[in-house]
Amino acid sequence: MKTIARRTLCAGLGAACCLMLAVSPGRATEPAAAEAFIADLGQETVEVLSRPGLTYRQAVDEVRVIFNRSFDIPTIGRFVLGRHWRNATPAQQQEYLRLFEDMIVETYARRFYDYSGETLRVQGSRPEGDNDVLVQSQIVRPSGAPPVAVVWRVRERDGEHRIIDVVIEGVSMDVTQRDEFSAVIQRNGGNFDALLSSMTETIEQARRG
Repeated sequence: MKTIARRTLCAGLGAACCLMLAVSPGRATEPAAAEAFIADLGQETVEVLSRPGLTYRQAVDEVRVIFNRSFDIPTIGRFVLGRHWRNATPAQQQEYLRLFEDMIVETYARRFYDYSGETLRVQGSRPEGDNDVLVQSQIVRPSGAPPVAVVWRVRERDGEHRIIDVVIEGVSMDVTQRDEFSAVIQRNGGNFDALLSSMTETIEQARRG
């Protein structure tokens, strides 16, 4: 079975969710607070990845903490599954969300572990709709390669900021992942378990490096 392609959610920092994400309304986020949230996230990630002697499994643990604190992973996971969420049994939904978190963490922990000095530079922000702020940033690469444009969609919910979308060079990463998941299910005649198996293979590949 072909596994799900491993895609960079934010060139060394990220994960995913759509600009049209259907979630319950949150409190309007202040642009300055959203910028500070993203800047702090970038600084924390650099500090973790620069730690001398960091092992791969330690990187996995650190990435899981950062992701769960900074991203609304359950909501992103449900969105990425799209209409197939309604067709899954409660047991399949629970297993899918567990695998979705593991897939993100294991895949991007591997990418983070190969960190080579990239930094995040916040460039500004603007309100989007009633509840969100789009924070513009660049991933600056020490090799002299052109910087990577990354836009973060931030929403304040229950007094805490959460990332609900990451757009890299104009491409929404969650939309890409949603298309991948849907394609796996469709290729297998609508068999939801085929997606779970594909996700499991992706996780195992990431662990093997």
